[in-house]
Amino acid sequence: QLQENQDEIENMMNAIFKGVFVHRYRDAIAEIRAICIEEIGIWMKMYSDAFLNDSYLKYVGWTMHDKQGEVRLKCLTALQGLYYNKELNSKLELFTSRFKDRIVSMTLDKEYDVAVQAIKLLTLVLQSSEEVLTAEDCENVYHLVYSAHRPVAVAAGEFLYKKLFSRRDAEDDGILKRRGRQSPNANLVKTLVFFFLESELHEHAAYLVDSMWDCATDLLKDWECMNSLLLEEPLNGEE
Repeated sequence: QLQENQDEIENMMNAIFKGVFVHRYRDAIAEIRAICIEEIGIWMKMYSDAFLNDSYLKYVGWTMHDKQGEVRLKCLTALQGLYYNKELNSKLELFTSRFKDRIVSMTLDKEYDVAVQAIKLLTLVLQSSEEVLTAEDCENVYHLVYSAHRPVAVAAGEFLYKKLFSRRDAEDDGILKRRGRQSPNANLVKTLVFFFLESELHEHAAYLVDSMWDCATDLLKDWECMNSLLLEEPLNGEE
């Protein structure tokens, strides 16, 4: 009886989906399209066994091309809710490989709110699997730390920090108490400087620092480490 009830409920849900959602997700009115995408994101989160598969996810993927920013925004926030839950990652693999390029391109969206959420979504994708994003994908986000629009720069700064600076090696744990050149931050400071030099946007150092100020405060305020690096003789290749 329980099985029959469940089948009956799933048939009703399917009828509502095909009878309402499939028509309204491309409604002429943007607000209705946005509501549809927001709701399907909730269904996928609440009942992932039934709804979190590619036959439903594809609607979100297609709608990321919507001409209205508010609708594209709902796609990204719906996806963030799914990628945030690490238990759902395996069910998102095919979607990620299929629509990753679109998400990366949305980091340059003409609407800044959409660009910010696209970068935040990629940060979650990065945390779910390092292999998914290619070096080229990451570089497309990295250069946004120099964006004149601060929320975009801050989101990119967090992405950069998670990718390049947030992992500590096991051996670093043993030298957490060391200071100056020997401190674990020394290598991170050097990495940041090399990143800046390779960016070839030398006059914009303030943008880079500002973009990472919130997520990497401890690193950027480690004056003792920076002083040591400046005062000690440079190692080979560190001039």
